Amino acid sequence: MIHQKINFASYFSKANLLSIILIILSFLIIIFKGLNYGIDFKGGTLIELRSEKKDINISEIRSSLNLMKLGDVSVKEFGKKGDFLIKVEEKFNDNKEVSEKIKTNLQQSLNTEIDFRRVENVGPKVSQELLKNGIIAISLSLAAMLFYIWIRFEWQFSLGSILALFHDVIITIGIFSLLSFEINLSIIAAVLTIVGYSMNDTVVIYDRIRENLFKFNNIHISEIANISINETLSRTIITSITTLLALLSIYVLGGEILRGFSFAMILGVIIGTYSSMFVASPVLKLLKVSFKTLEKDDENKVN
Repeated sequence: MIHQKINFASYFSKANLLSIILIILSFLIIIFKGLNYGIDFKGGTLIELRSEKKDINISEIRSSLNLMKLGDVSVKEFGKKGDFLIKVEEKFNDNKEVSEKIKTNLQQSLNTEIDFRRVENVGPKVSQELLKNGIIAISLSLAAMLFYIWIRFEWQFSLGSILALFHDVIITIGIFSLLSFEINLSIIAAVLTIVGYSMNDTVVIYDRIRENLFKFNNIHISEIANISINETLSRTIITSITTLLALLSIYVLGGEILRGFSFAMILGVIIGTYSSMFVASPVLKLLKVSFKTLEKDDENKVN
């Protein structure tokens, strides 16, 4: 008798329905609300400033900048009291000239010394290239994962793993769109990391499923999936929890710059762990994978 602690297969249908709803909602949110591209992708000026005057509020800085007619302006507190992060939609040819004008204007209107600790300028042409390269990087990583799984396993496993990866990436981006979180290069890095993390989780479960298909060749794929997920569950949970502890520390203590990256990673770990069990595995059931289909595919590969 094979011992099963949790009957995961009984939740496959409900989990798949939830995933389909979340993916559709994510697509709709991305299409109708769009993404909040950062300076990296839409061009402009990013300024980190520190004021000697500690009682300045955001509305004073924003009012002062609006008078300069710089386009879209975003101001938020950053780090210690008196530190602010300003993002300006660049409309001038000389970014350095703009930052100097902003500094002079703020010092006059706020009546205090302003120190620009960091100024980053990205032109529209460069930002478009960065966005294009980011999309290419994600697409190539997905293609490479598909090729790896196709060689490592059978085509049914490849399809399941890619569906799980698309599931993770689309829902993560959908949540960022919903919350209007900024999409920049660090988020692209986080998405690529999520792809690798999710694939690692999926491969561990798939490897055990394939092993158990040969070991228990008369058992239905749903029961095989149950056995395999239960057998790898402790490893999956321990890995996810330890990763989340590190990411939560970065999110809380890492400051504003790392907040978006760490939040994307936290989402990715949670969604990736879920998809490995409730998206990748049910695909094998849908495709009616069995010991016989694996034998047939192995024979075709040899021939």
